[in-house]
Amino acid sequence: MTQTVPTPAPATAPAGKQMLSEQVYARLRDAIMRGDYAPGDALKPQDIAKQQGVSLAVVREALVRVVGEGLADRLPNRGFAVPAFSDRRWQEIAEARRTIEPVVLRMSVERGDVDWEARVRAAHHRLARTPAYVPEEGEYYSSAWSKAHRDFHRTLLEGCGNPVLLETFDRLWTASELARRWSAHRNPGRDGAEEHRLLEEAVLARDADTAAEVLIRHLTRTAAVLTGGSAPSDR
Repeated sequence: MTQTVPTPAPATAPAGKQMLSEQVYARLRDAIMRGDYAPGDALKPQDIAKQQGVSLAVVREALVRVVGEGLADRLPNRGFAVPAFSDRRWQEIAEARRTIEPVVLRMSVERGDVDWEARVRAAHHRLARTPAYVPEEGEYYSSAWSKAHRDFHRTLLEGCGNPVLLETFDRLWTASELARRWSAHRNPGRDGAEEHRLLEEAVLARDADTAAEVLIRHLTRTAAVLTGGSAPSDR
C-alpha cells in the first residue's frame, strides 16, 4: 500500500511579516503627515516596535519605505528622523517641480483628449467640494482634501500619455507633501481654491502658456510662504 506523504502547508511567516510591515508603514506615514512628529524628530525603532507590538525587523522595513518616499531621513549612526525644517531642501524640491511639471502640463494640453478634459473637470469639482480642514484632524489639511488635491494635480498631467513622467510626478509629490502641509501654518489666508480654478480654466481653454504660468506661480507660492520669501503676485 502506497503511503501518501502530506503536502507541507505553505509558509505564512513571510506573508504575515509583510502584512505587519505594511500596517506599520501606513501608520507611520499617517502620523508624520498628521504632524504627530515635528520636523527633525527622531523615529526610534525600539519605541515604535513597543508601541505597535511588532518586531524591530518589521519596524525597520517600514522605516526604509518611509525614507524612500522622502518622509524620513536615515542619518549615519543616528537612526531615523523626520526631515528637518530646511529652506534649502524645500527650495530644491520646489525647483524640481517647477522645472518638470509645467513641461508635462504643456504636453497634456496638447495631447489630452475629451475624456481627459472630463476627468480634469471632475477632479477639480471634487477638490472644490472637499473641505480642506475638519475638526477631527486639527489644523492640518484633511486626508480627504489632500487626496483630492493630489488627484487634481495628477489628472492635469495625465493627458501627456507618458507613464515615466507621471512616475516622476508621483515621487516629487510625495517628497513635497510635508512642505505643502507645513505651509498651511505660515499662510492660512492663502486662496488655494482660486489658484486651482485658474489652473482648470487655462487647461480646459487649451491655453498651454497660461496654464504653465499659473502652475509655476502656484508651485512657487507654496515654497515662498514656507521659507518666508515673497510669493508671486496674481495676474
